[in-house]
Amino acid sequence: MIKKVQRTRKCILVADDDADDRELIKVAFEESGADTELRFVENGEELMHYLNRHGKYADEEKYPFPSIILLDLNMPRKDGREALREIKEHTKLKWLPIIILTTSTEARDVAKCYELGVNSYTIKPSNFSDLVSFAKTLHAYWFTVVQLP
Repeated sequence: MIKKVQRTRKCILVADDDADDRELIKVAFEESGADTELRFVENGEELMHYLNRHGKYADEEKYPFPSIILLDLNMPRKDGREALREIKEHTKLKWLPIIILTTSTEARDVAKCYELGVNSYTIKPSNFSDLVSFAKTLHAYWFTVVQLP
């Protein structure tokens, strides 16, 4: 059962199957000084288990409910497009802001993700300093400018 959780911590859930990208994202957020907790899952299936509190993800202290999701498109088991569709069709999850963070510059991917309800579509920065800038900008916008539910 999904319930809306009062969050005192700012948590970003990153769904990305690439271990190197996950590590770079973690280090970039640390380097940026962003006051956020990052949690990681490796595919869309694991993302849905996390959001639906299945299995080990039932522990809300260890796996806080995210404020936003960073979602890669090309992942095994359930890709980002499928996970995005499932989240946006789910009554109790559709309010979650989702930011695509991918290498795909395909116009059809961009259009499809916005059609499915993504909040933002971003190409993964090609170098570490740009990734740190992305982390700073994301944090400033989503946790300072925007009012989240």
